[in-house]
Amino acid sequence: MLRNTFRGDLSYNGRTMPWSTLEKVRAKSPLVHNITNYVVMNQTANALLAVGASPVMAHAVEEVEEMVGLASALVINIGTLSSPWIEAMLRAGLVAKRRGIPIVLDPVGCGATAFRTATSALLVEKLRPTIIRGNASEILALAGGAAQTKGVDSRQSTESVAGAADWLAGANDCVVSVSGEVDLIIGGGTTIHVHNGHPIMTSVTGMGCTASALTGAFVAVGTSPLIAAAHAMTVMGVCGELAAARSTGPGSFVSAFMDALWTLDDKILAATARVS
Repeated sequence: MLRNTFRGDLSYNGRTMPWSTLEKVRAKSPLVHNITNYVVMNQTANALLAVGASPVMAHAVEEVEEMVGLASALVINIGTLSSPWIEAMLRAGLVAKRRGIPIVLDPVGCGATAFRTATSALLVEKLRPTIIRGNASEILALAGGAAQTKGVDSRQSTESVAGAADWLAGANDCVVSVSGEVDLIIGGGTTIHVHNGHPIMTSVTGMGCTASALTGAFVAVGTSPLIAAAHAMTVMGVCGELAAARSTGPGSFVSAFMDALWTLDDKILAATARVS
């Protein structure tokens, strides 16, 4: 597998820097259509607003096709799954696919139950998402492996599923973004590692879902899917570290994290991003 390295200026082989993508999001304020779970709607909407995007949470079958036609990206998250929502996901996804709108799929809990695993596989088959973003266990299960999960949490390391992620990306002509202690982004034979983040992020619900929402915002502004996914995970990790330094526990962490997204600038990114 080809492995490349980010230079000191945070560009990737001469392409855009994380700050450049974030700046585009703030300038363009893309509408990101989220079909996501009840647990995280408020948090992911606030995170999108904090980076400058415009969130909409619409899952009714009666309106998703019209809504996604107005959007610049579609984020599908199966966290609180039900049959009507699956129909809505498929309807919205097929419109997005037909119109060339990027799709981010978060297969929350894939591998935990047969229902979630089958639904995730169906969405990949029918929609061919632009980016699949999940934890290591979810990615392994989606690739057909035997994943160890605890509810919707991962019991795998990102490096242990690198082969499965690479296969999944190649088989579906997409980018696969795996979150963990070291985030792994794979696509087109290239692997990117994001080393930013903080352990407290695993003690706050919805951080993975937030990463998927931000990935949707970053790919909505024309940045290539591989780089958009890497930039989103870099911003997540950097802001996680900043928030951890300013908070005393999970409650204050969430507020500090939103503030970090809001105030993040090029100097902070240049000083703290650790990507290879």
